[in-house]
Formats: sequence, structure tokens, C-alpha cells
Amino acid sequence: MLENIKKVIDDNKIDGNTFCDLFAGSSCVGDFFKGKYTIISNEYLYCLSVISRAKLNNSETPKFANFRKSYGTDPFSFFNSKKYVADNQYFITHNYSPKGNRMFFTEDNATKIDGIRIDLEQMYRDLIFDLKEYNFLLASLLESVMGVSNTTGTYEAYLKHWDNRALKTFTIAPLVLNKPNAINENVIHNEDSNALLRKIQGDILYIDPPYTVTEYNSAYHLLESIAKYDYPIVNGITGRRKDENNKSKYTRKEQALKNFEDLFRQAQFKHILVSYSNQGLVSVKELENLAKRFAINNEVKIFEFPFREYKNIRTSQKGDDLKEIILYFKKDNEVIKSPLNYTGSKYSIIDEIVKILPKHISTFVDVMGGAFNVGVNIVAERVIYNEYLPHTFELIKFLLKDSKKELIDKISKIVANYSLKKTEKEPYLKLREDYNKEKDIYKLFVLHMYCFQNQMRFNSSLEFNSPVGNCSYNETINERINLFIPKTKDYELINKSYELLDINKFDKDTVFYFDPPYFITSATYNDGKRGFVGWDANEETKLMDFIVNLHKKGYKFILSNVMTHGDLVNNILQEVVRTHSFFVRPIYDVGSKNSRDEIVVSNFDWRKS
Repeated sequence: MLENIKKVIDDNKIDGNTFCDLFAGSSCVGDFFKGKYTIISNEYLYCLSVISRAKLNNSETPKFANFRKSYGTDPFSFFNSKKYVADNQYFITHNYSPKGNRMFFTEDNATKIDGIRIDLEQMYRDLIFDLKEYNFLLASLLESVMGVSNTTGTYEAYLKHWDNRALKTFTIAPLVLNKPNAINENVIHNEDSNALLRKIQGDILYIDPPYTVTEYNSAYHLLESIAKYDYPIVNGITGRRKDENNKSKYTRKEQALKNFEDLFRQAQFKHILVSYSNQGLVSVKELENLAKRFAINNEVKIFEFPFREYKNIRTSQKGDDLKEIILYFKKDNEVIKSPLNYTGSKYSIIDEIVKILPKHISTFVDVMGGAFNVGVNIVAERVIYNEYLPHTFELIKFLLKDSKKELIDKISKIVANYSLKKTEKEPYLKLREDYNKEKDIYKLFVLHMYCFQNQMRFNSSLEFNSPVGNCSYNETINERINLFIPKTKDYELINKSYELLDINKFDKDTVFYFDPPYFITSATYNDGKRGFVGWDANEETKLMDFIVNLHKKGYKFILSNVMTHGDLVNNILQEVVRTHSFFVRPIYDVGSKNSRDEIVVSNFDWRKS
């Protein structure tokens, strides 16, 4: 597939400096592209990450200068000529040769493998090898082991009779490398792919996950034990590691699709390519439909590779001959900013909220939606915007529902008709007076643009009474209006108190997001001076009761708040978090003005979702 991957990249003019191989295996892809890109390689199995380190951190076989100085030869000649005698340390011999009643290796070959592995570890500790040399030799050992294994290719079973290759005398040979002109500062990871994507970013993301029910932990357990050489507890006919219970989330049909959803959602990369099979656990059509939700303009391309030739297609026919496919799309990573400048906006921490989202979301409910900065950026099957304050709700409604061109024209005319300019009081007061008579929603939006710190305040008669400020309507607002389109096409707008939401109509894959006024802060939006109820300890307690009720019914929630502010502590929230062992993620220095340390509280761990 290497040339095919390159052809897709070239034909689609995919550019960039970083290339992430998320399911790297033995890093054939990374080795092929190193030198052209800085490679970010990841593989969950330790043995394969060792091979990745050897391939991506070397353009040629290391010189082993210190070893040659000490032993007068190269390590391969040294290890291949040395005679080893098994003792109690020889783990492979005692577990995977006839001496351990298993036939993965002949006893002589197992003894050789053990001896080299033990010597290699000791020499590294004695500083005879540096880390690059150590990884290269360990990777060479692992690759060489495969050449004398009495298996059909993996280690889920051994043959009952000795295969001819298993009877060959074991020798360790240097790892074969691709040799580009340059080696960039490549980075190798050894962790869960979905977790890693929450920490990295780059240009090209290549995803090559398992396609079938084959568990790589099981298939390569023996190589894992040689690489780690940690003397694990083993059991069963094949001597599998007892710690092998962490099954891949891509080898079970019921989990694979939602893990793909999580990968696509978390990927902070410009270009995404997925290698898959037209007979994989997830159908190509399902994968395509999912990718469209995260793609710029919902555009996804699929390329088939029968007999190493490819063509652009739109669907995959079940029942066709087995074919490899590459699915490609440009990821929509743009963060949409609401045209409504709203106190307490979460625009600046959207990425932190997204990181804790569960792997699959059916409906996302932005319960206290405000300027809709959160919900508008969430990709789900469905999004609901709910806002209790009627003037805020109506502003978001016309920003979403009206024609963008007509909306901008109306706003521009109001600005021109009143000759509005920042800090100029008289034109502003005239507009404010007219709005309070007419209650025209467009005039309210313009007032909000020119008022003091964009804070919409009302008196007890629900008349707008914010003074003029140092703000204005500008081209940036026009751009925000044009881009203010929810990423989830199926959305609903609701204007009611959160207490009136019928939570029983939602399924358990719904996420409820709460962004209430912070009752221990002194912001004007919770002081009760806008003609609406202020946010106090009683309101905070009612909200906590509602959230706890959601939790007890098995629903997922996320809450933005502050636990401390100066010398103040939100004891109500603190007690709820402690009592129910909710998860707390700190977010520091939020807000350009009067920065604060916020927290995001949730009742679920995305890893187990």
C-alpha cells in the first residue's frame, strides 16, 4: 500500500510537514515517509514501538563504536558466534520451547534468543550501547525471531510439527531500513490511539486500524514478552501473557464505529487518511457517512486499490472481491465564534471541553446555551440549544435562521441610520430609546455591539439600560455572522428553564452541557439587576439537584464552573463533586479580562464511554 498512499497524497495535493502514523504496527509507512515529513508514530504494543524507534531514529545501521572498542567486532557477529547455556533466567526457553511443553521455537533457538536478550539488556545498563543502538538491536532481535518461529505468521498458535524454517539455526540480522537523505526529529509514542489524539496535532493523520476480529495483543504476545522481558505470568496452551486483557476497541463491531467517531472528533490534523477494507467490521459506507460529519463541506473521497490500481468511487459494494480502500477528507477544525459577545463565553476553551466528550454522542444539549459558542461547535447526531432568557434566545434564533446577507444588510442600515460610532453617546442613546419602544431584535443586537463591555442589562421594566461603551460593529462581526452555522445540521432551538426539560425523552448517549452563572463571582450577568432572577445559593442548589438527578438516571453531563475565586469557595459544588466522585478537569487563566481558573466537571470517563 505504500505507493498507493503516496499516490493519494500526491494526486490530492496534500501538503504538510508532519505525518502521524497512528496505528503504526512495525512502522513500514513511517519508514517509507521519513525524511519527507517529521513522523509522529504510535503503536500500542511495546514490541512494535521498539521497531518504530529503530526505523524512525536511524537512516542506517548504527556504528556501535563503544561496543567495537570493547569487543573488537560488531554486535551481530558477537551474538551469533557466542554459545549460550540456559539457566533459570531463560524465560523463552522455559515457556515456549519443548522444555516448556510448547513448540514455538526449538530449544536451541529459544536458548539463543534468551541469551542475546539478556546480554543486550545488561550491556545497555553498562552503557556499552546508547539508547538508539539498544532499540536497533532489540528491533533486529524481534524481526529475526520471526524467521525461526514455528507458526503460520502470528503467535496465537504453534504448529504441531516442526516447520523447516523453525529448524534453522537462529541468527540475529540487522534490521532493514529505508534510507532517505535526512532524518527529521521523529517522535514515537506507545499508548492508546484515542488518548494520544487528545494531546497532539499536525498536518497529515494516517489511520490504519485493525479491520477484523484479530486481537494483536494475542497475535503477538510472545514478541511482547521478548521485548519487555518482564517475566510475566503466562497461561493457556500458547502461554499468553496474563496482562493481555486490554482488548482492541477496533476488533469488535459494536465498539469500532464509536471509536472511529472519537478519532475523527479529536483529530487536530488538516488531512485525514484511513486505510480500511471493503470487508472490514465497519462498512465503507458507514465510515464514509461518519467522516462526512467531520469533513470540510462534508466532502469525503474514497479510493479503491484492486490489484494495486486505484479509482475514485462513492460507495463500496458488499460482496465485492476483497479490496483495500483509502478514505480521505480535510478535517473541519475551525472553531466557530458566536457573533454575540456574551459574558462568560466558552469560545476560548472549546478544545478543552471537546477533549472530555464521550466517544459517541447521539444528542448534545447545550442546556444554558447563552451565545451558543459550545453547541455550535459540537458534532453529534443532533444538537439542542436551550436558553431561558428570551432576548438572548431571540438573538441566537435570528442569527441562525435569517439569511446572512439580509441580516448583515439590516444591521448595517441601523448603524448608518443612527450614525453610530464607538463611545459616541447621543446616537447610541437614541437607538436605545427607540429599541425600548419597539423591541426590535435587530436594534437590540446593534445596541449590544456598542454598549459597555457588550453587557446586555435591563431594568425592572425590561428596558435596556446599558451605557455606551468602547465597542462597535465591524467587519469581524460580519465574518462571524457568515460563519455562524452549527456543525451539526440537525439542531433545535428551545426557550425554557432547564427545569422544564423532559430528560426522559433522551437516550443514554445524550450529553447535557451546563454553563450557569458562576455564583461566587461578581459578574453582572448573575446580579439579578436585568429584570430577571439573579443567580444565588438557592439557584445553585437547584441546579446541583437537577444534575445529580440526571446522574442517577444514567445520563452524562458536563458542567463548566469555578470552585474557587479569590478567597471564596463554592461549597455547594465542592460537596456535590465529593459526594458523587465526579471527574474534575482544571482549566487555567480563562478569559482575556479578569482571568479566572475554571473547572469542567463530568460524571463519566471518556475512556470507558
